[in-house]
Amino acid sequence: MSVLRWSECTRGELSAALPEALVVLPIGATEQHGPHLATGTDALLATEIVDRAVPVAAARAERALVIAPTLSYGASDHHLPFGGTLSLSVETLLSVLVDIGRSVAAGGGRRLVIVNGHGGNQGVCHAAGSAISTRYAVAVAHLDYWSVLPPEPTAPGHAGVFETSLVLGVRPDLVRDRHPRENLPSGPKVANAGVHSAAVWDDIDGYTDDPAQATAVDGKARLDLLVSEMALRLVECARQL
Repeated sequence: MSVLRWSECTRGELSAALPEALVVLPIGATEQHGPHLATGTDALLATEIVDRAVPVAAARAERALVIAPTLSYGASDHHLPFGGTLSLSVETLLSVLVDIGRSVAAGGGRRLVIVNGHGGNQGVCHAAGSAISTRYAVAVAHLDYWSVLPPEPTAPGHAGVFETSLVLGVRPDLVRDRHPRENLPSGPKVANAGVHSAAVWDDIDGYTDDPAQATAVDGKARLDLLVSEMALRLVECARQL
């Protein structure tokens, strides 16, 4: 099936395609990523994975896939104290995502996949999917891009070895000097509970584990696997939504 980019189509082309198409919306964030990564990391990676995975999926999908413009702002208030962050509140992001879903429905769309690149967006994406589906009769799936890989101890982290390797594989010019980290505090861990604490972020200086261990070779291998696995999920979404 074909691949369309929402921002490159006319209204007539979209009106014709949307009733049977699967819309794919990448969402990231613009926020501090330690002293070594660019603030656009989350949006960059979500966009890269979608841009590469959608054509692969389209070759096997039962319907057209439409790539919506990336939403480059996320729920990042916990990064504001470090500087370099443009954040939407949780409430605002939820409203934005629901409004995008409303707009997809108004244009005739009936299927939406949100591909998320920022940990702080997870709960909001889940809530938005529920709201969109019940209010506007749009079937919604939400995928955090890292979730399609087998679990890794440092994945996804924040500006640690996982993300740094991916950026090295995509845009190495956006990776600054990195210094080895030792005895990094891990913060509180409660079984089966998500713990949110500003003190933890402050204690680790706003980034996790040791980005000095990241390599472009590992990043490119991870990216290839991410694209392959994401494409499989998109094919299933096109079939089942």
